[in-house]
Amino acid sequence: MDLRIFTEPQQGATYDTLLAAAKATEDLGFDAFFRSDHYLKMGDVDGLPGPTDAWITLAGLARETSRIRLGTLMTAATFRLPGVLAIQVAQVDQMSGGRVELGLGAGWFEEEHTAYGIPFPKEKFARLEEQLAIVTGLWGTDAGQTFDFQGDYYQLKDSPALPKPAQSKIPVLVGGHGASRTPRLAARYADEFNMPFGSVEDTERQFGRVRAAAEAAGRPADAITYSNVLVACVGKDDAEVARRAAAIGREVDELKANGLAGSPAEVVDKIGRYIETGSQRMYFQILDVHDLDHLELISAEVQAQLP
Repeated sequence: MDLRIFTEPQQGATYDTLLAAAKATEDLGFDAFFRSDHYLKMGDVDGLPGPTDAWITLAGLARETSRIRLGTLMTAATFRLPGVLAIQVAQVDQMSGGRVELGLGAGWFEEEHTAYGIPFPKEKFARLEEQLAIVTGLWGTDAGQTFDFQGDYYQLKDSPALPKPAQSKIPVLVGGHGASRTPRLAARYADEFNMPFGSVEDTERQFGRVRAAAEAAGRPADAITYSNVLVACVGKDDAEVARRAAAIGREVDELKANGLAGSPAEVVDKIGRYIETGSQRMYFQILDVHDLDHLELISAEVQAQLP
């Protein structure tokens, strides 16, 4: 199983803080460093010094790391025009030497749109579907050819479909709990399906839906990588778990029920139950991105025990 680090910088982190976490991610043997794409804090934190932009951050990290994969869970389709997004992601992929992945979602946090003057349309899912078609279509257009698209929300004509990414195909992530439209979208566009903050039972059910949708679309279900993201709060003992839970404003019992919390042995056991559902990749949501000792413990005591 791949283990990846996932951060929420809108809760309060500078670029330098994220760089330190990304370098630790690389040095400690994790597979990837991902970040959210948000412009407003959530919950009872000050969020200082303010938000950082996802793709500007990843461009910087692309030049300052050498091995780890870099990506988003999830870029909001409401934030960027699809043609612009395709250019941005392709450029960061070039800057990284082909290590970028794009998680793309519909966008949901209305308050951050209001705070920064970003339109928040009602028909978000349909726009997401068109964005996926455009971004993948632009990247997949042969050099020297042009790309056209006529949709309800976006129209492109005679696009040179440049620049091209360094990878022959940038992996695209789709995720969510939706019972019908989300699996259909994943079956068509996703290289990876991510189940966010779901129980073992909900994960098994949703993975089954995605697999069925892929097969119905004439695509092998195993062509998609299946993953989870869960909040992490790991400690050598109960006191350390409690300290880390308090630092992120959460209760230990709640974290154990809904995340990857407790001793390394407890966390390894819980990941094992997700593996039984078909999960191949786990994103550890790290809410205190300054706590690099947390990453060291997960690497040494959790990652080392997993297949």
